[in-house]
Amino acid sequence: MRTEPVLDAAVLETLLSAATAAPSIHNTQPWRFRMEPHSRTVEVYAAQERSLPLADPQGRALYLSVGAALCNLQVAVAHLGWDPVLHLLPKASDPDLLATVRLAGPLRTAVDRGPDLYGAIAHRHSSRLPFAGEPVPDTVLGELVAAARSEGAELQLPGDLESTRLLGLTADAELRRTGDPDRIAETRSWLRDSNEGPYGIPYTALGPLDAEARVPVRDYTGLEPGRAQPSQRFEDHPRLLLLTTAADGPADWLRAGQALERVLLLLTAHGLVAQMMHQALEWPDLRWLLRDPFAAGSAQPQMLLRVGYGPEGPATPRRSVGELLAESEARLAGREPVPG
Repeated sequence: MRTEPVLDAAVLETLLSAATAAPSIHNTQPWRFRMEPHSRTVEVYAAQERSLPLADPQGRALYLSVGAALCNLQVAVAHLGWDPVLHLLPKASDPDLLATVRLAGPLRTAVDRGPDLYGAIAHRHSSRLPFAGEPVPDTVLGELVAAARSEGAELQLPGDLESTRLLGLTADAELRRTGDPDRIAETRSWLRDSNEGPYGIPYTALGPLDAEARVPVRDYTGLEPGRAQPSQRFEDHPRLLLLTTAADGPADWLRAGQALERVLLLLTAHGLVAQMMHQALEWPDLRWLLRDPFAAGSAQPQMLLRVGYGPEGPATPRRSVGELLAESEARLAGREPVPG
C-alpha cells in the first residue's frame, strides 16, 4: 500500500521552484502563488503589473506564461506522488485567479500523464543561438504533436514553403516593432545587466542576429549605444512548429501555455532546444496571417517555435520562492475582498 506524501515547506519550495522555472514573455514572470494548506491547493494568480500593454494588450501572452507555469507545477506535483487536479478560471468574480491546482492523491497511475518530465525543467532554457542543420526525427516530432494535443492544443509542422512564409511574417513584425519608439522602449525596459534583479532578460542571454537575415531574431538592443547584438550565420532550413488552439479565449490561452511548456520539456528531454518567435503574434493582422491558409477549421495561432539541435541557452534569473510567497501574500492581502 502506497503512503501519501507529506506536504511541508521543503515540498512547497520544490513545487514553486518548478513552476517559476517556466518561460514567460521577456521573462516578466507574471504570476503569483498562494497555498491553502487545509485543502492542499495552490492558487495561481496573474501579476498584472508585469504585463506588456503594447506588445500584449489583451493579456494573451501573460496567460500563456501562467499556463506554462501551471504545466511545470503539475509535472512537479505528479513527480512527488500526488495527483494534480487542475481548475482553470475557477472564480468568475476574481479574474486574476487564473487557476487552482489541488494536490489529491496519492497518484494512482502515471500512464495517462505520459513520461515524467520533471528532470527536464531545470534544463529547459530558451536558445537564441544558431542551431545545427541536423533534422529533427519524425518520431520525435510525432511525440511533440501528441504532447500538445494532450493539453488541448495542436502543433502544426509546416513544410519548407510554409516555413518561409511564417519567417517572412515574423520579419515583417520585427520591422514594424523597430520602427515604433514606444514598443522599442517597452522591450528595452525588460533588459537587465546580470545583477539587476530577478526579472527581465540579461544582456548576456541575448543571442546574435542572423548574418544572412533568414531567421528574424528579435533585435532587443537596436541602436542602443554599446549594446548591439553580434551577427552569426544561422541554419539554412529552420524547423518551425506552430502551436494553435481551436478557440481564442482566456482558458484557451492557459491551455496553450500548458501545451507549449509540455512540448518544450519533451523536446528538452530529447536533447533539443527551442526559440520562441512571438513577434508576429503581437500584431493582430500578422497573427491572423500566421494561420495555415490551406488548413481546415479556424485554428488560432498561439506560439511559433524554432527547434533543433544546438547549444542550451543561458539561464535567466528567477525570484526566490521565499520572496515570491512573501510578495504574493502582501499583494493578495491588500486587495479588495472578492465576493464568493
